[in-house]
Amino acid sequence: MNIEEHATDDRAESTNRTTRYPFAAIVEQESLKTALILNAINPDVGGVLVRGERGTAKSTTVRALAEVLPDRTVVADCPYGCPPTSPDRMCPDCTERYESGETLPTKTEPMRVVDLPLNATADRLVGTLDVERAVTDGIRQFDPGILAEANRNVLYVDEVNLLDDHLVDVLLDAAAMGENVVEREGVSVRHPAEFMLVGTMNPEEGSLRPQLLDRFGLVVDVAGIDDVDQRVEISRRRAAFDADPEIFRAEYADQQRELTQRIVAARERLPDVTVPEPVEKAIAAINVHLEVDGHRGDNTLRRAARALAAYRDEPVVSIDHVEDVAPLVLTHRLTKLPFEDTEMDVESAVERAKREYVDD
Repeated sequence: MNIEEHATDDRAESTNRTTRYPFAAIVEQESLKTALILNAINPDVGGVLVRGERGTAKSTTVRALAEVLPDRTVVADCPYGCPPTSPDRMCPDCTERYESGETLPTKTEPMRVVDLPLNATADRLVGTLDVERAVTDGIRQFDPGILAEANRNVLYVDEVNLLDDHLVDVLLDAAAMGENVVEREGVSVRHPAEFMLVGTMNPEEGSLRPQLLDRFGLVVDVAGIDDVDQRVEISRRRAAFDADPEIFRAEYADQQRELTQRIVAARERLPDVTVPEPVEKAIAAINVHLEVDGHRGDNTLRRAARALAAYRDEPVVSIDHVEDVAPLVLTHRLTKLPFEDTEMDVESAVERAKREYVDD
């Protein structure tokens, strides 16, 4: 992508931000909002998959998230947005400059929701490498792709269940390694690719590959709201937004700002949040009782519970935190048989673990 294209994208992003529906104005959908916030506090939770029928504000909520995410500080002249003080998360060029003692130029910019379109090519996703110039002139001409834009941002895939398998494989590799590696004819380029993966899908339009489903830390099932008063409130807010987006956005500016401050504070508290041994055992027991394969469920449940405790300004993880996030972490990891209610299974497993390890 050249400079003019970047400038066009920046202008488009600026325009989008002035017409974007505020995150704080979303009615209900608390599980979805909580899942996104927990990932914003601790990206190691592993991303969010949102499942639900059309018209349930899935995409609106995801896109609205960007405005409540804290700004990030980046190396100003780096196409990958490397963090200026974390050499282990830098691209090779920034690492070399950092280790040589160079003072890296910095700037602060808002986080973005970067779209991965279903019709994207593999080159658009990973970037392209001019092999001929590399071989003949010894210059590695690399045009960064979507994974470069997504580094330290949110990577959003709408209808992720319809994504081509070859793109899914690339995503899985990048998510697992935290970097993107492009190799052509013996020439190799690598750069960091740490992103918060968010996907939305309508289950009626197809399932998701188990390998990709397992990669999502949290899965949220959303549905239309049946409460009449809440539905009226949804349509009223939408009408007010459509009538004058700027006035509507101004009404929620304080709530948006407060939410951002809560996320920043939670990030700062997170390293000090502890997990007592009885709760650790309960987390393990819940996964054992549910026969969850591997240990990804244990690790994600612990990370999500710590993030929730930090968000609630509580220094110690309790079984209540675990109980609140367990359905988001574990429901999609269970083998579901016909007519089985996996959410009920998770609740039962939590209650059993509480009796075994937490309750006196």
